[in-house]
Amino acid sequence: MSGIFEILTAGERSFRFRLTADDGTVVAVSPKFPDIQALVAGISAVRENAATGFVVDHRALGAAQ
Repeated sequence: MSGIFEILTAGERSFRFRLTADDGTVVAVSPKFPDIQALVAGISAVRENAATGFVVDHRALGAAQ
């Protein structure tokens, strides 16, 4: 499975990206970036860290869900 990074405008002078799954499900939406260079750096960071990222469960143990 490969995701698709979609580059979007977010106001007059800012950008964001949306990561979608193959089936079109939105997986993540980035914060605003001031320029394309910063946006590309953000996409690169997601690519590098997502596969090796830890999962941290902040739910209280024993809490009803």
